[in-house]
Amino acid sequence: MTSLTDPPAGSFRLSMLLNDTRYRSYTFQFIALICIISLFSYLGVNLVQNLAQAGLNISFDFLGNQSGYDINQRPIEYDSQSPHLRAAMVGILNTLIVSFLACLTATVIGVFAGVARLSPNWLLRKLMAVYVEAFRNVPVRIWILIIFSVMTAVLPAPNAFRGAEPSASMLWDAFAFTNRGIYAPKPLWGDGSNVVVIGFLLSIAGAIYYRRYATKLLYATGRLLPMGWPTLAILVLPSLILYYLMGRPISLEYPELKGFNFTGGVNMLGSLIALWFALAIYTGAFIAENVRAGIQAISKGQSEAAASLGLRPKRIMNLVILPQALRVIIPPLISQYLNITKNSSLAIAVGYMDITGTLGGITLNQTGRAIECVLLLMLFYLTISLSISAVMNMYNNAVKLKER
Repeated sequence: MTSLTDPPAGSFRLSMLLNDTRYRSYTFQFIALICIISLFSYLGVNLVQNLAQAGLNISFDFLGNQSGYDINQRPIEYDSQSPHLRAAMVGILNTLIVSFLACLTATVIGVFAGVARLSPNWLLRKLMAVYVEAFRNVPVRIWILIIFSVMTAVLPAPNAFRGAEPSASMLWDAFAFTNRGIYAPKPLWGDGSNVVVIGFLLSIAGAIYYRRYATKLLYATGRLLPMGWPTLAILVLPSLILYYLMGRPISLEYPELKGFNFTGGVNMLGSLIALWFALAIYTGAFIAENVRAGIQAISKGQSEAAASLGLRPKRIMNLVILPQALRVIIPPLISQYLNITKNSSLAIAVGYMDITGTLGGITLNQTGRAIECVLLLMLFYLTISLSISAVMNMYNNAVKLKER
């Protein structure tokens, strides 16, 4: 049975696109979409025509030309004879390296400072408050320059390690801290090293599985399995056994002072370290406030109930408070990771050659292809930002509270 207000079946008319509320919103959205596409098409065509009249046709052929400049921090093989595309790849890897290190360190600092800001210890609570207010209210570029200047002024030059009675010495005969950077041992991969690496990766997966199993068992039955030594044993023992069974295929190359500088090993430039720690300490202050807000969002009754069951304060924080606070912490944490990635473009202030210094700096100046270089920079940062957001949103969905 149909009512008089129901439209007759099969009686669709074009006037219903505006008069019928079922179709009106779709009509306006379609019109808006057509207008936006038309606007961007007009701007794009106009840009291409103006560039053609000025003799500036968009082309990416310059990426295959010889770069003609050196890069101080090279995670892959590169020299001045390499093309601009290779230089851009080095810059991309340098950006990813410093962003990953800064995100990891900022998370550790932020979680510690955020929890400490709520500590019953008055001195620790006030110290963390001073840290947060001092670092988040000073521009990150200033902190980059301060840390770099302190490293350059305080750490000794490489020639201080020379002589029968040097004024500086290496740490454990393996690490050299100089005003040019830090020199550390470099792993050398021999035959069979891939087996050891695969075994270590499987050990990491096994440790994660064990911790998840222990947590699930705790929530299901209340039985608390040890976490520390079993996790350490799963991580270390299989890798050590494979390492000796394969004839110790992984060795270390130690840095040595030859001439005016150290050779061998891994060299982490002072510019990398300054940028890394400045981004980590600066962003860690913001993460600390996110962590503090997430903890305070949890009802006080949760910690009181856990304490009534006999749990110690550390267990209460790790097993009760923080897992529930993650749903509040993670969304703003994503924004902080994005800020670290984008703030890494300040690397040029201390001479660290990231993607902005290579593709957006020397390559742009040499080739004069400003539009192409800027478009590639925008594409890179957009891709990295969307990738970080996608991964963190997947993690957020995995840890959020689920209705039973």
